[in-house]
Amino acid sequence: MAFTETRAGTQKTSWLAKNKLNIAPWLFLAPALLYFAIYVVVPIFESIWLSFYEWNGLYRADGTSTASWVGFENYVKLWDDPKFWISLKNNVLWLVLYMLAVPAGLFIALFLNQKTPGMRLYKSLFFFPFVISQVVVGLIFGWFYNPDFGVVGTIWKALYCEETVNILGNATFKCSRAAPDILSSPEFATYGIIAAGLWPQIAYCMILYLTGLNNVAADQIEAGRLDGAKGWKMLWYVVLPQLRPATFIAVVVTVIGALRSFDMIAIMTQGGPFGSTNVLAYYMFETAISEYGERYGYGSAIATVLFLIMLVYISYFLWRMYQDEKGAH
Repeated sequence: MAFTETRAGTQKTSWLAKNKLNIAPWLFLAPALLYFAIYVVVPIFESIWLSFYEWNGLYRADGTSTASWVGFENYVKLWDDPKFWISLKNNVLWLVLYMLAVPAGLFIALFLNQKTPGMRLYKSLFFFPFVISQVVVGLIFGWFYNPDFGVVGTIWKALYCEETVNILGNATFKCSRAAPDILSSPEFATYGIIAAGLWPQIAYCMILYLTGLNNVAADQIEAGRLDGAKGWKMLWYVVLPQLRPATFIAVVVTVIGALRSFDMIAIMTQGGPFGSTNVLAYYMFETAISEYGERYGYGSAIATVLFLIMLVYISYFLWRMYQDEKGAH
């Protein structure tokens, strides 16, 4: 009997010793996975489930919910909702124009990746937009676009206005045409917000490419020079292939940033004028929380559509990453 217990204890100890390298990573990952499951995965499924209900967020006196099952009715309403299609169109516009951050970040990184005096200062200045809060960026560009005292208004006065001084010494401006109020224009407001969002996004892509450029193999650069490659040929055939990991991360982060755009719109236009700058994330917030009647089910349906769009992109990028890793081995 004693021999059996000792043998079992030895087997247990040897199993732990044999698998401790496999168990250790999961022990470290367990808190993060638990946090991710509680605050990300569970809310996603709850939001999808809530999208099949009509609910104003209230409970009865006995603690039961006032939600009523409507099935796919919220999604049918989305199909006939012009505000939803405007928001979806703006999300696509954000996605297309936001991709400019990737090549812009690359060329700035190539410019800054030089060993010249004062380059660290330039790197800090270009890095600065990334550390600023999105709220602060929105406020800065709101002042920038102001037609009265902003940079746009000042440039406009210099180009199209004449300054006159009356007998009291007060200066007035007589303009041939009124200064554009970008954020009050349904045609240009979305482009103005996207331009504001590109400022910190370009800085982020620049940081990724600067990190990637530090890992470019010097021997391949020298080999390219010996083969006569320089300029664009050096960049295209030697440098860019080694920057594929940085490009992959930059594209993924930029796509996600474009699809979940919210802060800039909330600060600069609140979805206006006339809902022309709405995106799915802000329209979801506006529908579920801000509107009278608080339609949580309808807002959850908008959130589900946005999640599915992001899921398609993320799944594609993960599949590409898996294929690259598989090809590397």
